[in-house]
Amino acid sequence: MPVPIPRQRAIPAAESGQAQAVLTDGPSKEETPRKEATVDNNAATHLTLLLIEDDPGGATVVPELQDATGRPFRVRSARNLTEAERLLTDDVHCILLDLALSEPGQGADDDELAVLRQVLELAPRHAVLALTASGDAERGAEAVRVGAQDYLFRDELDARLLSRAIRYAVERKRSDTAERRLAEGRVRAQENRRLERGLLPTPLLEGSSLRFAARYRPGRSRALLGGDFYDVVRTPDGTVHAMIGDVCGHGPDEAALGVELRIAWRALTLAGLCGDQLLGTLQQVLEHERSDDEIFATLCTVDIAPDGHRAGLCLAGHPSPLIARPGRPAKLLPYDNNGPALGLLPGARWPRMQVELGREWSLMLYTDGLIEGRIGAGRERLGQDGMVAMVRRQLAEGLRGEALLRSSVNEVRELNGGELTDDVAVLLLDRVP
Repeated sequence: MPVPIPRQRAIPAAESGQAQAVLTDGPSKEETPRKEATVDNNAATHLTLLLIEDDPGGATVVPELQDATGRPFRVRSARNLTEAERLLTDDVHCILLDLALSEPGQGADDDELAVLRQVLELAPRHAVLALTASGDAERGAEAVRVGAQDYLFRDELDARLLSRAIRYAVERKRSDTAERRLAEGRVRAQENRRLERGLLPTPLLEGSSLRFAARYRPGRSRALLGGDFYDVVRTPDGTVHAMIGDVCGHGPDEAALGVELRIAWRALTLAGLCGDQLLGTLQQVLEHERSDDEIFATLCTVDIAPDGHRAGLCLAGHPSPLIARPGRPAKLLPYDNNGPALGLLPGARWPRMQVELGREWSLMLYTDGLIEGRIGAGRERLGQDGMVAMVRRQLAEGLRGEALLRSSVNEVRELNGGELTDDVAVLLLDRVP
């Protein structure tokens, strides 16, 4: 009983990089175990051709092919698609299909290129050459429109022409595949960017005299959204509620959880919850939605009274906001009653502190990505004291709003010697009577 030949694998030789080495010779798949799909320029594989045609002596249709060193190409023959499927292993570089091939059940009125379409469906990642009769150029051109890389006349084949056509077909298929993947990658990246932009918050501050600015930089390469999140809303009583948080980790799962927490915070805030009750409910959301029991989130919430002179502050393992007022040095708000991060302690409580803001002020909320960047090549980090000193200097230089946030994030990057590994979110609320 004959041993069945392995079915087609996921990555054919035409895509694995071996197609670049079709002019040199080396051990066949049957002679040595297959290694990683990379090309060894000193021991590259034969070019392998799969001929599909129904003449029992059809192998004679293909002239003897040799590579640049004079060694013959490997040719496999199949009389129908069933045999072709068995022979279509991952070391095949190109398929040569006789368009005169007919399959059982195919009538005269059927699609003349039905077999070609089946081959293209069977081997979507392989180069395909179509063989047709001399003078039937229209059929060959139609085969190319359907998906073949090129067509050849059956009775005009010679070794030089066929060898060149095979090499061209393999390289064209590889180029088309690379171009398609690049285009798909661009579309996917555009879709991701649109999705992530849609997930960033739009502040609801209609009717408030406060000015708002924000800056956001995810730590993940080429991402628009990280595990940091923020939001600002104004409730009907005139209170402005601001929030900033940080989910531990930097991957897409953490970014998704951050979005869920932000949306939950906005809904709960608009429903009238605040302080300990709001944070306790958010912890329940986190515990239900997180993928691992070790995941937690830090959070800072501020609710500013309608007159703008005072605010309630809740900290859940998060750095305290910075406040700047005219004639006084910028400083951190009190953080003595900082509660635990969300998701660490079941049944935890988060005290709400009353803080006096004054008549004119700027309040900056931030995530730890802004203060944990390194200073130069050493191990020392910027820290909260370094951030406060930096902001004081920038305020003295007259920076405000967007310009202040942009300068702060850029300076932290420069001190770090390059891109920050952690997400950074900063928001600024200003009250100017």
